Amino acid sequence: MDLRKLKTLIDLVSESNISELEITEAEGKVRIVKAGAAAPVQYVQTLAPQGGPAPAPAPEMPAAPAPAGVAAPTGHAIKSPMVGTFYRSSSPGAPAFVEVGSQVKEGDTVCIIEAMKILNEIEADKSGTIKQILGENGQAVEYGQPLFIIE
Repeated sequence: MDLRKLKTLIDLVSESNISELEITEAEGKVRIVKAGAAAPVQYVQTLAPQGGPAPAPAPEMPAAPAPAGVAAPTGHAIKSPMVGTFYRSSSPGAPAFVEVGSQVKEGDTVCIIEAMKILNEIEADKSGTIKQILGENGQAVEYGQPLFIIE
């Protein structure tokens, strides 16, 4: 398959709402799968060195120590399944889905993450009591970032 045609197909998949595309032609078969709902296809270009001195390596930064008196959260963490914007309620004037001390059952909606203009309800994956809310309303969240601690 022509490389330009393949690149065009990858761009179409990454910009659309579809998560998978499979095309079979006489030359062969191509299957393009989007990694996740909010993970667009990424292109990485590496440049070969053109002679001359190699760039100096970046200095290593020491790991930041944990602030004194702040313990790491204990309990079960509900983590973000995607990259997006964290919202505690369904609309700006609505009450939050959960508060600290709220009892939740497995499958209860605890927040919304907006990704690519789509609002995704995030559900509790374990029953228990909300011990801590780690996300701020309107804050950008990363994949795997803890949002809530359940005990």
